[in-house]
Amino acid sequence: MSEEVKTEQATAEKTETPKTDTPVAASTGADTKTATSSRPAGRTGYQGNGGARRSFGGKKPFRKGSSRFRDRPKPEFEQKIINISRVTRVVKGGRRLSFRVDMVIGDKKGRVGLGSGKATDTSLAIQKSFNVARKNMIQVKRTKTNSIPYTVDAKVTASRVEMIPNKERGLVAGSTLRTVLELAGITDVSAKIYSRSKNKLNNAKAAIEALREFSIPMKPLEVPKQEEQKGRFNKDRRGGGQRRPFNANR
Repeated sequence: MSEEVKTEQATAEKTETPKTDTPVAASTGADTKTATSSRPAGRTGYQGNGGARRSFGGKKPFRKGSSRFRDRPKPEFEQKIINISRVTRVVKGGRRLSFRVDMVIGDKKGRVGLGSGKATDTSLAIQKSFNVARKNMIQVKRTKTNSIPYTVDAKVTASRVEMIPNKERGLVAGSTLRTVLELAGITDVSAKIYSRSKNKLNNAKAAIEALREFSIPMKPLEVPKQEEQKGRFNKDRRGGGQRRPFNANR
């Protein structure tokens, strides 16, 4: 072989890349970790395996049962409790504890009522007072500016109140007088309590008596429907609709 051929073979061996016998799967764990953790650009939120944090694409997650609050009908009357007191009754075996609730209800369109209920549980007392206030409701005749026509005063036991119409001054009143006038939908009135009585129930009664001066006949309220109670005599066990007569000879 000539010297030129030998130099060509030597240069060819130097330019060839060396082959490695290690397999591709023998790469380090850091390389695989970086490969799996890569995510597309513009995607936010925690993308780990944990379930504590989740990305909803900028939208709020759906809550079960949230639609029932939106579909609930608005009540006919607004109610406000003016007083809750604990009363006791002394009997032979000791004392019996009960609760008394005084409540004012109204629709802010001229109808307002006052009621008081007593029961061993506060929820039952609230329901009783609401029913009493609904029965004792009055309709007040208002002016075009939702005010009263003229000055009026009333006195119940030791409570004495006075109501004066004012022009564009709003409702100037305090204590239970403000509650009664707000639920009745009356504005532009100045009301004042001239007695030293701090009994909220008597003050509210005096306010109702003062508004009774402008009361007008009211349509009867619709009685809420109640489900029929299934008793032992409403329907015979044998399928008949009448009660079986009593036979003494049986």
